[in-house]
Amino acid sequence: MIKLTQVNGELIVINSDLISFVRAHPHTVVTLTNGDKLMVEETPDEVIQKVIRFKRNIYQNGEREAG
Repeated sequence: MIKLTQVNGELIVINSDLISFVRAHPHTVVTLTNGDKLMVEETPDEVIQKVIRFKRNIYQNGEREAG
């Protein structure tokens, strides 16, 4: 799970395995595998880094922490 900030300032936590793709518009739009779209403040590169940190933590430490 990763923490992201919606454009209204609300913190959300999403399952990173459900991310289908990320697009950079004026805001970053994260599209999930079910078709839901989330507009977030983080850049696409920040979303990628959060996913990488989360997965690295799982594979190296076996822990599940939101990042």
